[in-house]
Amino acid sequence: MTSPLIVTAELPSDLQALAEGLRRLHYPPERNRVQAHVTLFHALPPSSEAEVRELLAVLARAEPPRARLEGVVSLGTGTALKIASPDVLALRGELAECLHGLLSAQDDHPPRLHVTIQNKVAAKEAKALQAELAAMIEPRDFRFAGLALHTWRGGPWETLQRWSFRG
Repeated sequence: MTSPLIVTAELPSDLQALAEGLRRLHYPPERNRVQAHVTLFHALPPSSEAEVRELLAVLARAEPPRARLEGVVSLGTGTALKIASPDVLALRGELAECLHGLLSAQDDHPPRLHVTIQNKVAAKEAKALQAELAAMIEPRDFRFAGLALHTWRGGPWETLQRWSFRG
């Protein structure tokens, strides 16, 4: 396999449904080829697949990480749901440390956790959606459901495996 690997944190089903619904409504349909997601790593080398699978299986033995949906955030030409989770960032940090030397420039720093629901639209359109959603997205606490490993095939991702947090 020569396609890069992507690692995501899985949302609980109710929050996943909300994000999916918003994404279907607001993401340009010709670009909406993957489900709503929280990316932890964008492009791990395919040669690391066995190691990544092993590490994710170990990390998923933990309690589900605490998180908070904080509201809406601007992506400039898009809109996202802002997520705060020191727990998931710590978990990601452990994984990054184990994969030191294999990380791309994009993955060599902690991400700003979010779920993209609109992207690559006019800034005016993005601002309008942000104003609309700001009134309806209520901040709330949740726990991540699991971790997932995907590969990029130039279009939709292929999910290789999912791990539920067990705690």
